[in-house]
Amino acid sequence: MKKASKPREPNFFDKLASKVTAWTGSSVGFFCALAVVVVWAVTGPIFNFSETWQLVINTGTTIVTFLMVFLIQKSQNKDSLALQLKLNELVASHEFASNRLVNIENMTEEDLKVIQKYYKHLSQLSSKEENLQETRSIDEAEDHHQQKQQRNKEKHETHPKKRATQSNNTHNKKTSSRQS
Repeated sequence: MKKASKPREPNFFDKLASKVTAWTGSSVGFFCALAVVVVWAVTGPIFNFSETWQLVINTGTTIVTFLMVFLIQKSQNKDSLALQLKLNELVASHEFASNRLVNIENMTEEDLKVIQKYYKHLSQLSSKEENLQETRSIDEAEDHHQQKQQRNKEKHETHPKKRATQSNNTHNKKTSSRQS
């Protein structure tokens, strides 16, 4: 049996990206940015609203925005990958799930549109279901729907026969009781 390996320690950039995105997304980060803007605005009269004064805020916000795009994207990529892996594990571990959905994020947009059509079809089939709690995968939806239609067809075919048989039995009983 293979030994379970320890998770690796995140590298410096991973740690930095996580901490910076967590901090900038916090209330403290927002109020610090607001304070910088307020301080800049208050210092306008001191610097006579000069071009240099305007250049300071423009340059500062441009640099911060430029760097934040990469930090946020790094953090978003990591979170998205972790989420995809968790979903893949759920799909792969569920007995009735369609394994075609594992690693779906690597499919082309055209392939995704084909699968979307399957789900629209599945939605239409499930809207006809009586039990809203019942779920179906792409693979079993059509089979289930056909089986259900077949059962309903057989049910409707046997009902008139049962009625005819029952009325014949009732008629036979009445006739036999009259003859006695």
